[in-house]
Amino acid sequence: MKVYFDNAATTPMHPEVVKVIADMMLHNYGNPSSIHAQGREVKTMVEDARRTVAKLMGCTPGEICFTSGGTEADNMAIRQSVESLGVKNIITSAIEHHAVLHTVEELAQQGKVHMHLVNITQNGHVDVAHLEELLKNNTNALVSLMHSNNELGNMIDLEQIGNLCKSYNALFHSDMVQTVGHQPIDLSKLNVHFIAAGAHKFNGPKGVGFIYINSNVKLHPFITGGAQERNMRGGTENVYGIVGLAKALEISLAHMEEDKKRLQELKNYFIAQLKENIPGIAFNGDAEGTSSYTVLNVSFPPSPVGEMLLFKLDIDGICASGGSACSSGSDVGSHVLKAIGANRERAAVRFSFGSSNTIAEVDYVIERLKVMLKLVESANA
Repeated sequence: MKVYFDNAATTPMHPEVVKVIADMMLHNYGNPSSIHAQGREVKTMVEDARRTVAKLMGCTPGEICFTSGGTEADNMAIRQSVESLGVKNIITSAIEHHAVLHTVEELAQQGKVHMHLVNITQNGHVDVAHLEELLKNNTNALVSLMHSNNELGNMIDLEQIGNLCKSYNALFHSDMVQTVGHQPIDLSKLNVHFIAAGAHKFNGPKGVGFIYINSNVKLHPFITGGAQERNMRGGTENVYGIVGLAKALEISLAHMEEDKKRLQELKNYFIAQLKENIPGIAFNGDAEGTSSYTVLNVSFPPSPVGEMLLFKLDIDGICASGGSACSSGSDVGSHVLKAIGANRERAAVRFSFGSSNTIAEVDYVIERLKVMLKLVESANA
């Protein structure tokens, strides 16, 4: 059996998205900056995609700028807040994605901003009282906190954080790469200035995403060299990716409620089966609380298998991640697990779920884990 439980790293493209992109590649090859018929046709398709995304996200088309993905969108929001808006203090957390952390650290090392880390609780939540204290003591600030942590699944209250930022006249940026397409988001009702999204997290193509830039803030171009993306990002647009992104978001949100219900039940079942079958099992983050239905970070009891657990899962056809997939293959441990004080003696595996996952796949994983951890004899022994 082949099981793909690494949907937080990337998701398979939806067949309808593949078809839309393939049709466009064959028939709509014009440059959207060209004024002839082929160019105008493609330009219309890009702007239609922008309108679709804006409508689905509860904002205006002018507030959507297409990028190469979530990492670029995060960089654009943070760097341009400093360059264009004169931000002097950035408040973030130690469990943010490296697209945020490394960017803020670089700006701080260059002396352009002061970096402030909000406290994180042992189960991986933002200490809101400490956030308010930081906002009180640091004016001209940008708060950058992700909607759902990519390793733990923990979620922040966007409305609460947004309102807190508003009360202290701070800008608010949220990396929503893990939640766009999976959670209801209405930007017209949130006090947020920037969000980042990547299409491949909601069954769209890789290499494309978008940044939402609230119309009340004006940024300088992030990439110069052309008037594309309303003068915000020079370079010929990834037209196939953009059209594919809009189609993928449309499909994901159309099925969101049914997927959310089914996958939450699958996650709950997985937790129950792990507790029942693996003595000493634990979970990193707030797995049974304020957490995304798509992510489960499992803390396995110390065993001789240890760091080989992911390898053994892979051998048995099970795709999962140790911590964040974005750091896979490196010798550096998870900065997120370190920040919450996770036990280094316990192997951590992130299982993340998508629309095609089933209870039968969970059962298979449980049975293979029991063999790996020598809780039962292998049927092939």
